[in-house]
Amino acid sequence: MRFALTGAAGFVAPRHMAVIKELGHDLVAALDPHDSVGVLDTHAPDCRFFTSPEIFDRHLEKLRRAGEGIDYLSVCSPNWLHDAHARMGMRVDANVICEKPLVISPWNLDQLALLEAEYERRVYCILQLRHHPSVAGLKRALAPNHSHIRHQVQLTYVTRRGRWYDQSWKGDSAKSGGLAMNLGVHFFDALLWIFGRCEEVHVDEESDRRMSGVLEMDRATVRWTLSVDAADLPTGAKGHAHRLLDIGGQRVDFSHGFEDLHRKAYEEILAGRGFGIEDARPAIEIVQQIRAQT
Repeated sequence: MRFALTGAAGFVAPRHMAVIKELGHDLVAALDPHDSVGVLDTHAPDCRFFTSPEIFDRHLEKLRRAGEGIDYLSVCSPNWLHDAHARMGMRVDANVICEKPLVISPWNLDQLALLEAEYERRVYCILQLRHHPSVAGLKRALAPNHSHIRHQVQLTYVTRRGRWYDQSWKGDSAKSGGLAMNLGVHFFDALLWIFGRCEEVHVDEESDRRMSGVLEMDRATVRWTLSVDAADLPTGAKGHAHRLLDIGGQRVDFSHGFEDLHRKAYEEILAGRGFGIEDARPAIEIVQQIRAQT
């Protein structure tokens, strides 16, 4: 299959590039306003590269009209551009594979769904934690038919970020959705997948670098803490990240095991089993409720 990609200079793009190559497909075009994309030499040295979205869009349209259009557009650009780039992909007759979050504001999901129907294309979201062996194991072990216990859960996600973070788009809540979106949306999705819908959202603490609160879900009360402050890393923590779920005293560490999750996500999507708009919606709605309280 033929792929194009937006956000080629970003942190997550090389994971997508590598998987496209590993699965035997071709990355034929890429976009980023920054030209520090030497990583393309490793994964797709013949890929056409553009720094202008207008010219990138024109190139994809020319390919389509020549009968050489792309099958998928992989969206790895900053959060606030995901919606626009997903629309771009569908307009050139491609399906879309989008990094989290699919959109910042949940009402934009409705417009994407209308475009899916209009263009007869699909928008898939990378919800890679659902593919994590520990998360899948928890879902099986804590399925509603296995237990009627209301679980007490503590989610702690601390990842060290330097001063650059505050000056980047990630530190601008209008462009990123804020800390709850940058760090929380994947874990909120995983918790929804395991414990059912969220009925109440409370925020206890909020700053640019640390947030905490409570989610009341169908089968769990989840107390959550998100931080990019190195001071919140536990003593003896290895690396720059600490991801922990404590479920009634049973501790599950998610600090590792993320290496192959994008490959699994792509395999499922290309087999027609990927996660779509409605799968992504509940976690995005939780973040919107958090933002409304801060």
